[in-house]
Amino acid sequence: MQDYIAQNKDRFLAELLDLLRIPSISADTQYKADVRKAAEFVCEKIQLAGADVAEICETPGHPIVFGQKIIDPALPTVLVYGHYDVQPADPYELWDSPPFEPVVKDEKIYARGACDDKGQFYMHIKAFETMMATNTLPCNVKFMIEGEEEIGSNNLELFVKANREKLQADVILISDTAIIANDTPSIDVGLRGLSYLEVEVTGANRDLHSGVYGGAVANPINVLCQMIASLHDEHNHITIPGFYDAVAELTAAQRTAMAATPFDLEAYKKDLGIAEVRGEEGYTTLERASIRPTLDVNGIWGGYIGEGAKTVLPSKAYAKISMRLVPNQQSEVITKMFIEHFEAIAPAGVQVKIRPHHGGEPYVTPTDSIEFLAAEKAMEESFGKKPVPTRGGGSIPIVALFEKELGLKTVLMGFGLDSDAIHSPNEHYGLFNYYKGIETIPLFFQHYAALAQK
Repeated sequence: MQDYIAQNKDRFLAELLDLLRIPSISADTQYKADVRKAAEFVCEKIQLAGADVAEICETPGHPIVFGQKIIDPALPTVLVYGHYDVQPADPYELWDSPPFEPVVKDEKIYARGACDDKGQFYMHIKAFETMMATNTLPCNVKFMIEGEEEIGSNNLELFVKANREKLQADVILISDTAIIANDTPSIDVGLRGLSYLEVEVTGANRDLHSGVYGGAVANPINVLCQMIASLHDEHNHITIPGFYDAVAELTAAQRTAMAATPFDLEAYKKDLGIAEVRGEEGYTTLERASIRPTLDVNGIWGGYIGEGAKTVLPSKAYAKISMRLVPNQQSEVITKMFIEHFEAIAPAGVQVKIRPHHGGEPYVTPTDSIEFLAAEKAMEESFGKKPVPTRGGGSIPIVALFEKELGLKTVLMGFGLDSDAIHSPNEHYGLFNYYKGIETIPLFFQHYAALAQK
């Protein structure tokens, strides 16, 4: 297998760069044709890699690509999940090179989607091709690559419920997470859930002259900022009543084990260009970014933001707000809590509208299952070092859905780095990580097939 990868690594890279050139932004309807183009690209590559079935499955939104290779129905089946859609690339002016014109420099691929998730799911297609070409595929494999993950996987639940037999498998394998460092492999054993909303605050029935009306009526931007500021207290504790009631607290022993995870705070601050970290009092940076819930403003706007000055008192102000949730918190419950609280704290001079966007549930996976042990063995073999179990701070809402609807555990075997700038300008993915994933995934198949048949 190593020889095949080495002989084809330039082609593997060229194909990924072609995929990265497709601006498959699911959140923006003007890119609908590009999202489909990406689906068609993925479908073709799965077929060329050796699948018996490769098809585009329509949904009310963007399509899902399904593929499979069944070598023996008696053998276990691995279902690979990934997503070909990407985040919007704004602000474009902060990119060093155009986001959909991939550039390789300093051993990294710079492009939107390079790490999240095109580079990571494409490793699986190339690993599958490698196993097929070298006649080393030890069990069955299925692919489900969707185009709506970045907007909440709105149609995936319907697809999963309608296709339980098609998706029947023994384990789900996902690469959409990170390792600690290239010399310190890790496997995520938990994800945070998500509640995402948009708020609108309206004052007067039109924009007003700030000299004539300023100080006499409510300014929606001022009010919105005050309302948002009140959502945290002086200890950076979220003030929504009942917000922490269901939070699963880690034991002292669990926190001690977590503290042993390799982490360089000074390097962390240097990478981000910040003088100090900030977060919920009483918790470390690693804990704040993984086992604790959060509330953050993802965007805020209103009034005049063009060039020059316009002395306007705006009629409306807006913000997008996300909350990351931890085990035992439920997205619907938290969303309802937020809505009730935000409406309650609005002053009489404004009106508030809140539109929930999407959500997802937190997830924790066992570390004593054959699925985790297979991933652990595979990474130890390829990296030469046993991986560290970690809790991820991000959300993959469909992981909990897969367990609920398909009864399957998920292995989160990602190869990205936290410093890869996903969702940000200059997103990138290391060549080392891309090729290391292609090398490691077949090892997972080998170990999983052996353990599953004992």
